Amino acid sequence: MGRSAVSASPRPPPISLHDLVEPRFSEEARAILDLMSEAGATLSLQPGSLKEAATGETGLSDFGPTDFVDRLGILCGSLQEEARLNHAGVLAQSVFLTGLLRNRLLLEDLVARHPAILDEKIEKPIFICGLPRTGTTHLHNLISSDTALRSLPYWESTEPILPEGEIPPGGGADPRLARTEAALAFLDTAMPEFNRMHEMTVDHVHEEIQLLAIDFSTMLFETVAPMPTWRDHYLARDQRSSYRYLKKILQALQWLRGGSRWILKSPQHLEQFPALLDTFPDGTFVVTHRDPVSVGTSLVTMLAYTARLVHDRVDAPWIGRYWVDRLGRMLQACVDSRDLLPSSHSIDVHFDEFMRDDIAMVRRIYALADQPFTEYAEAAMRRFMDEHPRGRHGGVRYDLVPFDMRREQLRDRFGFYVERFGIFEESLG
Repeated sequence: MGRSAVSASPRPPPISLHDLVEPRFSEEARAILDLMSEAGATLSLQPGSLKEAATGETGLSDFGPTDFVDRLGILCGSLQEEARLNHAGVLAQSVFLTGLLRNRLLLEDLVARHPAILDEKIEKPIFICGLPRTGTTHLHNLISSDTALRSLPYWESTEPILPEGEIPPGGGADPRLARTEAALAFLDTAMPEFNRMHEMTVDHVHEEIQLLAIDFSTMLFETVAPMPTWRDHYLARDQRSSYRYLKKILQALQWLRGGSRWILKSPQHLEQFPALLDTFPDGTFVVTHRDPVSVGTSLVTMLAYTARLVHDRVDAPWIGRYWVDRLGRMLQACVDSRDLLPSSHSIDVHFDEFMRDDIAMVRRIYALADQPFTEYAEAAMRRFMDEHPRGRHGGVRYDLVPFDMRREQLRDRFGFYVERFGIFEESLG
């Protein structure tokens, strides 16, 4: 078996989330959210105001290609009219969108000053493409522990370009790490059970979907709240130009911090194989699969839990209906376009097989990608597993009752995908 033996303290027992619909907060979290609400009550999500804020923070004005402006307008409209944000949520989204605009300004400025960035070669990247909860995070972490590959730490995903004025002299501490630590500390306070579902740390390898958001064309925004108008606009648009913009960001990151071959991951790729392949034709594509009923149940639970940050009361059925439909659309896109990926550079990874022997599966992926699987790489992966045993924060008992759904409904909705890929049905737990 691939998994290392771990002699660790007993894991916390699984819990049920009894405050999923009516969130309960600690006094500390409540105080912070009240302050956010007070500030958010004075804000309105307007593209012009957000751009002005980003320009004021950076002193820069060149946002690069301006086609994103219309998308930002549609997004702001959806956030205001469909997302049902409370005042704290308005503040959070204002900060988030301003940060994306700031990142865009800093990127364009860096490339303008150093045009050689665009000569950087993004060669033979490895992409993990799969829904959340299908083993993508564990696989991503394992491969990223091999330092022969370049990955994206969480702090870099949120602030890819550091302003020149903040570069620490003499190799001092990067201020982005402290900012990321503070943001995660707030999340730990407001959502103390989130690590049971998805652990987040400052150096935790992260998805490039955060980078795709800099071009304001990604499904990431839908995870805030159901937004049909944004969804429809995003799905109707050819995403090739936004994937080219992602490549530009990767070129800048590679120029700044080095790295010769990327290991990347995002659920969005599952419905964007044409754009992904067109932009990275020499890539290796790892498509992960798991019982979509289990995936859907855990995903809607996680999204309902995070919704407490932007909704006073969480409408779990609303979130559940939206995301069951959304997952169905993603899986249909995967079924429709899976055969576009070259068989010589793509592999389907089933969750149950991966969990039986994760190291063996990584070996297969390395062989497909023509990446040396060295003794050092294996040792690093086993060390990661020893230091980060799966489930160390405890688990969650998942239940469809708060979402007014039954397991049979999900099974019927996703049957086409189960049949296409021969998915193993799991028990709900």
